[in-house]
Amino acid sequence: MRPLRVMAIDYGDAHTGVALSDPTGLLAGTATTIHSWREEEVLKQLVQMIRENRVDELVMGFPRNMDGTEGPRAELYRSFAQKLEVASGMPVKLWDERRTTVDAHRILQESGKNAKKRKKTVDAVAASLILEGYLNFKRLRG
Repeated sequence: MRPLRVMAIDYGDAHTGVALSDPTGLLAGTATTIHSWREEEVLKQLVQMIRENRVDELVMGFPRNMDGTEGPRAELYRSFAQKLEVASGMPVKLWDERRTTVDAHRILQESGKNAKKRKKTVDAVAASLILEGYLNFKRLRG
């Protein structure tokens, strides 16, 4: 049986972070950012990446408030996830993304990236954090 490759998505208005697990599905691997505010373009690029990388599982960050209730953008994210399911033919797991963007900014700041450089990579780092959290959850559950 082939290992599972997981893709994590940090969906955003103008930038969408994407992180892929390694081929074993155990470790976070590569990360990139799709720079587009057009939903159709983001969907197109995600589907292309899913096919090129033979992705088996999709997980997408889902906005929650600190108290666990759904955030103000929850419906937008749920709608995008449904469109991605249709476009890719794969289910999308929604994953609590509380603090991932805050943590991503902190990680980049601590690594010496200035604000301009952080803006270009923060979504990819946030996607990597979503992926790491999801992979850890699967390992503990496994």
